[in-house]
Amino acid sequence: MEDQNQESSDPVVALSLCDSTPLLWRAQDLRTVRSQSVVGALLGSLPRAPRQNLKLGRPLLLLPEEERLLRERHAAAFPPRNQDVERAEFQQQYEEEQQRSFEEQSVFALEDRKSALQRAMTSSQSGSGSGTSSDEALQRRLLDLDQNFTFPRSALAIQLSTTRAGLNYCPEARAFLQLDWPIRDQGNAQFDTRYLVFRDLWGRGFFLTSAGKFGGDFLVYPGDPLRFHAHFIAICLSLDEPVSLLDILAAARLGCNVKKTVLLCSPAPNGPVHYTSVQWSGMV
Repeated sequence: MEDQNQESSDPVVALSLCDSTPLLWRAQDLRTVRSQSVVGALLGSLPRAPRQNLKLGRPLLLLPEEERLLRERHAAAFPPRNQDVERAEFQQQYEEEQQRSFEEQSVFALEDRKSALQRAMTSSQSGSGSGTSSDEALQRRLLDLDQNFTFPRSALAIQLSTTRAGLNYCPEARAFLQLDWPIRDQGNAQFDTRYLVFRDLWGRGFFLTSAGKFGGDFLVYPGDPLRFHAHFIAICLSLDEPVSLLDILAAARLGCNVKKTVLLCSPAPNGPVHYTSVQWSGMV
C-alpha cells in the first residue's frame, strides 16, 4: 500500500471558510480528498427540501483534524482572499441560484395545480356522470392554466440555515468569529492530542469520522464508511490526564451496546500513540 504519510501528489484542493468551519465545494475536490481517506460530512440540500438529511450534497464539512492534515501534507490550501470580489461573486451566485430555484418551483407549482384540477374534475364527473361537456370544460381550464398561470415570488420556498458553527451570544465567541482569517488554535493541548491520534490512525490506513453521538472523538473504520461499519470508538486523552473509573465503565458499556470496541488513545511526547482497548464483559 502506498505510504500515506508522504506528501500527496494529488491536486491541491481549495478550502473555504464559513466563520471558522472548513468547507469543500468543488466536486473534484470531494473526489480528491476521498481518495486520500478523508471522509468529511456532506451538508448541502435542495432549497425545496432543506430539512431532510437523507439526500445531502455539497458542501463537504471537514473535521478540524482533517483540514490540518491536508494542509500539512500540502494537499489543501486557502485561495487568496479578496473580500470585495468574494462578496460580488457570492451575490451573483446567490441570485443565479434563487432564479434557478424560482423556475423549478414554478414548474412544480403548475404541475401541482394541474393535478389538483384534474382530481377535482374527475371527482365531479364520477359523481354526476361523465360527459363530453365536462371533458371540454376540463380541457379549457387546463389550457387557461397553462397560458395564465403565474407563480408569485412571495411564495418561493428558500433554504434556511438550521445550524451555524460557533453560534452563541458570548462576546468572546463573536469576537473570534470576526477575525479576518480564523484558523483554529493550533497550540491548544486538547486539539493537538486529537490531531496526533487522528494522524496516526489515518496513517495506519483507517478512515475516521466524528463520534460525537457515540460519546467519543472519532469513529474508526477499517475501510470506506460506505462499505464498512466502524470497529472502534476512539477517545483521545493525554498520558497524564486523570480519568474517572465511572467514565471508563460508561464508555465500555456504550461500546458494547453499539458493537464497537472503545480505544483510549494517548500520544506520548515526541513518541508513538499508545492505545488501550476497553470492552464490557459484564457485572462481577
